Amino acid sequence: MGSKKASIFIIGEAPGDDEDDQGIPFVGKSGKLLDKILKACAFNRNEHVFMGTIVKCRPPSNRHPKPQETETCFPYLLKQIEMINPLIIVVLGQIALQTLIDQNAKISQMRGKWIPWNGRLVMPTYDPSALFKKQALKA
Repeated sequence: MGSKKASIFIIGEAPGDDEDDQGIPFVGKSGKLLDKILKACAFNRNEHVFMGTIVKCRPPSNRHPKPQETETCFPYLLKQIEMINPLIIVVLGQIALQTLIDQNAKISQMRGKWIPWNGRLVMPTYDPSALFKKQALKA
Protein backbone atom coordinates (compact mmCIF):
# COMPACT_ATOMS: atom_id res chain seq x y z
CA MET A 1 0.00 0.00 0.00
CA GLY A 2 1.16 3.51 -0.71
CA SER A 3 2.66 5.56 -3.46
CA LYS A 4 4.13 3.69 -6.41
CA LYS A 5 6.64 6.56 -6.65
CA ALA A 6 7.62 6.42 -2.97
CA SER A 7 11.21 7.09 -2.03
CA ILE A 8 10.63 5.36 1.33
CA PHE A 9 9.55 1.73 1.69
CA ILE A 10 8.43 0.64 5.17
CA ILE A 11 8.62 -3.07 5.94
CA GLY A 12 6.93 -4.74 8.89
CA GLU A 13 6.89 -8.35 10.03
CA ALA A 14 3.42 -9.62 9.14
CA PRO A 15 -0.18 -8.48 8.97
CA GLY A 16 -2.05 -8.31 12.24
CA ASP A 17 -5.70 -9.22 12.59
CA ASP A 18 -6.99 -5.86 11.28
CA GLU A 19 -4.52 -5.87 8.41
CA ASP A 20 -5.37 -9.42 7.42
CA ASP A 21 -9.11 -8.60 7.44
CA GLN A 22 -8.70 -5.44 5.34
CA GLY A 23 -5.80 -6.52 3.14
CA ILE A 24 -3.97 -3.27 3.92
CA PRO A 25 -0.77 -3.03 5.99
CA PHE A 26 -0.60 -1.03 9.20
CA VAL A 27 -4.29 -0.21 9.76
CA GLY A 28 -4.72 -1.33 13.36
CA LYS A 29 -3.61 0.40 16.55
CA SER A 30 0.06 0.21 15.51
CA GLY A 31 -0.79 1.56 12.07
CA LYS A 32 -2.47 4.58 13.58
CA LEU A 33 0.67 5.25 15.63
CA LEU A 34 2.81 4.82 12.51
CA ASP A 35 0.62 7.37 10.71
CA LYS A 36 1.21 9.83 13.58
CA ILE A 37 4.96 9.24 13.36
CA LEU A 38 4.90 9.78 9.60
CA LYS A 39 2.85 12.96 10.01
CA ALA A 40 5.36 14.29 12.56
CA CYS A 41 8.01 13.80 9.84
CA ALA A 42 5.79 15.55 7.23
CA PHE A 43 5.08 12.28 5.39
CA ASN A 44 1.93 10.32 4.70
CA ARG A 45 1.25 6.83 3.42
CA ASN A 46 -0.49 7.93 0.23
CA GLU A 47 2.15 10.30 -1.13
CA HIS A 48 5.53 9.55 0.38
CA VAL A 49 5.84 5.94 1.44
CA PHE A 50 5.02 2.43 0.34
CA MET A 51 4.28 -0.14 3.04
CA GLY A 52 4.68 -3.89 2.99
CA THR A 53 5.39 -6.86 5.18
CA ILE A 54 7.85 -9.75 5.22
CA VAL A 55 5.06 -12.33 5.14
CA LYS A 56 1.79 -11.57 3.41
CA CYS A 57 -0.65 -13.47 5.66
CA ARG A 58 -1.15 -13.31 9.42
CA PRO A 59 0.54 -16.21 11.18
CA PRO A 60 -1.82 -18.21 13.43
CA SER A 61 -2.18 -16.81 16.97
CA ASN A 62 -0.13 -13.80 15.85
CA ARG A 63 3.11 -15.76 16.33
CA HIS A 64 6.35 -14.80 14.57
CA PRO A 65 6.59 -16.15 11.03
CA LYS A 66 8.34 -19.48 10.66
CA PRO A 67 11.45 -19.60 8.44
CA GLN A 68 9.57 -21.49 5.72
CA GLU A 69 6.85 -18.79 5.67
CA THR A 70 9.46 -16.06 5.43
CA GLU A 71 11.33 -17.88 2.65
CA THR A 72 8.09 -18.38 0.71
CA CYS A 73 7.03 -14.71 0.90
CA PHE A 74 10.41 -12.98 0.67
CA PRO A 75 10.65 -13.08 -3.17
CA TYR A 76 7.34 -11.16 -3.35
CA LEU A 77 8.76 -8.47 -1.08
CA LEU A 78 11.92 -8.25 -3.17
CA LYS A 79 9.78 -7.80 -6.29
CA GLN A 80 7.82 -5.03 -4.55
CA ILE A 81 11.07 -3.28 -3.63
CA GLU A 82 12.27 -3.61 -7.21
CA MET A 83 9.02 -2.18 -8.60
CA ILE A 84 8.80 0.76 -6.16
CA ASN A 85 12.58 1.38 -6.34
CA PRO A 86 12.83 3.39 -3.09
CA LEU A 87 15.93 5.24 -1.94
CA ILE A 88 15.32 4.33 1.70
CA ILE A 89 13.91 1.23 3.36
CA VAL A 90 12.71 1.41 6.96
CA VAL A 91 12.53 -2.00 8.62
CA LEU A 92 10.25 -2.19 11.62
CA GLY A 93 11.36 -4.68 14.24
CA GLN A 94 13.59 -7.69 14.67
CA ILE A 95 12.01 -10.04 12.10
CA ALA A 96 12.08 -7.47 9.29
CA LEU A 97 15.69 -6.57 10.14
CA GLN A 98 16.84 -10.17 10.30
CA THR A 99 15.05 -11.16 7.10
CA LEU A 100 16.34 -8.27 5.02
CA ILE A 101 19.80 -7.66 6.50
CA ASP A 102 21.24 -10.35 8.78
CA GLN A 103 19.58 -13.26 10.59
CA ASN A 104 21.72 -12.55 13.67
CA ALA A 105 21.07 -8.79 13.82
CA LYS A 106 19.52 -7.32 16.96
CA ILE A 107 17.09 -4.43 16.58
CA SER A 108 18.21 -2.98 19.92
CA GLN A 109 21.77 -2.70 18.57
CA MET A 110 21.01 -1.70 14.96
CA ARG A 111 18.16 0.77 15.56
CA GLY A 112 18.96 4.19 14.13
CA LYS A 113 22.03 3.09 12.16
CA TRP A 114 22.06 3.40 8.36
CA ILE A 115 22.85 0.14 6.60
CA PRO A 116 23.74 0.04 2.88
CA TRP A 117 21.77 -2.65 1.05
CA ASN A 118 21.52 -3.22 -2.71
CA GLY A 119 22.15 0.43 -3.60
CA ARG A 120 19.74 1.69 -0.95
CA LEU A 121 19.92 2.79 2.65
CA VAL A 122 18.10 0.78 5.29
CA MET A 123 17.06 2.29 8.62
CA PRO A 124 16.09 -0.24 11.30
CA THR A 125 13.74 0.92 14.03
CA TYR A 126 11.25 -0.55 16.46
CA ASP A 127 7.88 -1.76 15.24
CA PRO A 128 5.15 0.59 16.49
CA SER A 129 3.52 -2.34 18.32
CA ALA A 130 6.63 -2.54 20.54
CA LEU A 131 6.06 1.07 21.59
CA PHE A 132 2.75 0.10 23.17
CA LYS A 133 4.38 -2.67 25.16
CA LYS A 134 7.40 -0.68 26.28
CA GLN A 135 6.84 3.09 26.48
CA ALA A 136 10.57 3.80 27.02
CA LEU A 137 11.25 2.75 23.42
CA LYS A 138 9.41 5.83 22.10
CA ALA A 139 12.45 7.98 22.79
